[in-house]
Amino acid sequence: MNKVQPKLHAVHHVALICSDYEKSKHFYVNILGLEVLAENYRAERASWKLDLALPNGTQLELFSFPKPPARPSQPEACGLRHLAFVVRDLDALIDWLVSHHITVEPVRVDEYTHKRFTFFKDPDGLPLELYELPAISHN
Repeated sequence: MNKVQPKLHAVHHVALICSDYEKSKHFYVNILGLEVLAENYRAERASWKLDLALPNGTQLELFSFPKPPARPSQPEACGLRHLAFVVRDLDALIDWLVSHHITVEPVRVDEYTHKRFTFFKDPDGLPLELYELPAISHN
C-alpha cells in the first residue's frame, strides 16, 4: 500500500515571549500594525496572551511570563534565527520604523533571489526581517 505524504499548508502562528508586555504590545500593534484578535490574562500563569494577525491570516501569539530568561543572540543559538515579514514597499516601511526611533540595518539584496531586505529588532532584541515582494500587477 502506497501512502501519500500529508502536506503542510501554511504557518498558522508564531509564538513570542516578551519581557515587557505593554511595550511589546505597543510595538506589534501600533508600530507594525498587526490586528488584535484576542487578549487574555491567564491568572494561573501570571501571563498575558495576545493573539495578533497579519493581513494574510498568519498569526503571532505574544506571551508574557514573569522574569523570562534573555534570548541568546550573540553568538547565534540554535532555534529560531529570525522572523521575516513580506512587505510591498520596503523604503516606506523603513521610513515608518525610523520615524518611531527604531534602528534599521542597511538594505541588502539577496544574492539568490535578488530581492531587497533588511533587519531590525523588536523590544526584546528578536531579529525581525522585512523582505520586499512587490505586488504583481495583473493588467
